[in-house]
Amino acid sequence: MNANDDQVTIDDDAVVWSVATEEISERLAEQPLVVVMHGRGSHENDLAQLFPFLPAGCVYASLRAPLSGAPYGMGGFTWFTASGAHGPERASVDDAVAAVIAWLGRAEGRFGAPPAIAALGFSQGGMMSVELMRAAPHRLAAAVNLSGASAHGPVGGDEVLTERRPPLFWGRDAADPIIDAAAIARTEEFVPGHFDVTARLYPGIAHSISREELVEVSAFLSEALRLDGSVD
Repeated sequence: MNANDDQVTIDDDAVVWSVATEEISERLAEQPLVVVMHGRGSHENDLAQLFPFLPAGCVYASLRAPLSGAPYGMGGFTWFTASGAHGPERASVDDAVAAVIAWLGRAEGRFGAPPAIAALGFSQGGMMSVELMRAAPHRLAAAVNLSGASAHGPVGGDEVLTERRPPLFWGRDAADPIIDAAAIARTEEFVPGHFDVTARLYPGIAHSISREELVEVSAFLSEALRLDGSVD
């Protein structure tokens, strides 16, 4: 395991890939990489169950969040420490984002750089998808935020995002019982000025992911990552 008590680090050995290890380099030479991030209190095998419902023309890597949920009275893993009045503390978000970016560097060093990278996450993982784009706007081509929000506070890449406006899919239930109204309002204010947003509401899914949503996510990724071979 890579992580230790003093450093927020992604465990390379815990990553669940959509293809066999011996195939990763060959596939990434031609296919985009989608970094998949679970929600609070879950684990890397959770969203890996979605791989069969997502476009076949990508390589997927489902990461384990770097922090144990035990100190917060839950099982599984979490991306951030306990939240403050405005959601996760900025420093904790930045640490988690830096850990994923460092993992990307290690993965590219081992398997080679893919033609494009996207991020997909649920709940806390959805926030991570948005925040990865904010921190590394030139490294990621697109993001999928499922039942998540953006974090508070400015980020260095925000100005670049206003110019690039990369594609972002934001799917949720307006009656989501987990994500509070202040987080939704903050996200509704932030994302339109920084992303080309595809926003979808799915009544009745609460804090979950539906098959209908996955169909639209697949279409979004196919277009955003140009899986049909189209170019500008």
